[in-house]
Amino acid sequence: MAAGALWGLVAALETHRGRDRALRALSYGCQLAGAALPGPAGLPGGLLAASAQLSSCRTALRLFDDLAMLRHSCSYGLGPEVSGAPGAPPPRGERAPCPCRSPQGEDALVRGLSVLCNVANQLFYPCEHLAWAADVGVVRAAPQKWWARSTALWGCALLLGILRSLRILFQLRRELSQHKCSTSPQRQQQLRAQVKAELLSILMDTADLSNAIHWLPPGFLWAGKFPPWLVGLLGTISSLIGIYQASRGANSEAA
Repeated sequence: MAAGALWGLVAALETHRGRDRALRALSYGCQLAGAALPGPAGLPGGLLAASAQLSSCRTALRLFDDLAMLRHSCSYGLGPEVSGAPGAPPPRGERAPCPCRSPQGEDALVRGLSVLCNVANQLFYPCEHLAWAADVGVVRAAPQKWWARSTALWGCALLLGILRSLRILFQLRRELSQHKCSTSPQRQQQLRAQVKAELLSILMDTADLSNAIHWLPPGFLWAGKFPPWLVGLLGTISSLIGIYQASRGANSEAA
């Protein structure tokens, strides 16, 4: 059992997405611990510095994500036509917005939200790349403006993902209530698992959206008002949910 878990962890860390999830969880965890510990110097300061370094590492790695996102957007297109009940989408991630992946059998609203989410995610990458390039002096531009634009696009993608999950959740609950007697126990178990996955996705995206709004320019809702420990806590919660969903997805594929 322990050996299998170890090899599963190694396999996950050998992939780009798996390594990004680990870096993300470690970055937010360091921020949470560093902000919660007393004193600005010593260990707390070191943890906050490590969190910033890990975040910068993730930003640099996202320089290569545009084509993967474009491939997903093109393969999804306008989405699959309705052919049955909606299924649960694979887990999504953060500030590297993960593509809004979609189940077979979507209605027009779910497909429309997914397409808009893909557009927002696609536009996020060049905006963040320009912000990064301006920060390091490669291009002449106002980095804060491009960071704000990329954060706004990330927030839009998260909001669209939440709305999409709510729509799928409504469809799943309706199927459970309407066909409770005629649906097989195996199908009911599958639907409940999909409901759980959507609820976790909503919780994950809501935590990330809260942070995204905090990072927007001051004056919009609670922008700039979160203490560092709260940013770390929300990010850690979101990261752990993402890792959990990814592990469940990997176990399902293996089964």
